[in-house]
Amino acid sequence: MILADNEIKKALQTKKIIIKPLPDFAVSLSACSLDLRLHHAFEIFEHTRISCYDIKKPEKQPLNKKIVVKKNDPFILQPGEFALASTLEWIELPADVAGRLEGRSSLGRLGIIVHSTAALIHPGFQGRIVLELSNLSPMAVALYPGMRICALSFEQLTSPAKNPYFKQKNAKYSKQKGVLSSKINIED
Repeated sequence: MILADNEIKKALQTKKIIIKPLPDFAVSLSACSLDLRLHHAFEIFEHTRISCYDIKKPEKQPLNKKIVVKKNDPFILQPGEFALASTLEWIELPADVAGRLEGRSSLGRLGIIVHSTAALIHPGFQGRIVLELSNLSPMAVALYPGMRICALSFEQLTSPAKNPYFKQKNAKYSKQKGVLSSKINIED
């Protein structure tokens, strides 16, 4: 069951779901989702340094370049480019609620994809949601910190998860505070 707007508000007011800072409901709350905003930190691949990333032989040095955008300045996502970013908001989900991340249609119509695979936000997740931004457009697109970048819907589980994300030993991305590169080479 997907939570409706009044149920989302109630879950936030009772602190069943925690979002900090809380988005402006008048702008961000739709019938069954809540828009989240873009943080100011990004990572892009430095693809010219190596020919390929072998997940069985991880690089010793970071492959990503960190970029922090100043207030009111844009991050320019070039055509065909991939970048990691995160939501401005910190999210905490209880053991009986999962989240679903979706891009915004207005950005999709410009060729901006917000997630390539990571749409499911597990019950018990705590942290900022990392976004997998891609530009499929033939033109560069300016993205601004603080802009509404994605929508999060909430799904009520039939019962609380026995092993919510924050309790899992292999929860590689628990309590992430912003952009966090892949940890595929860390044993599960």
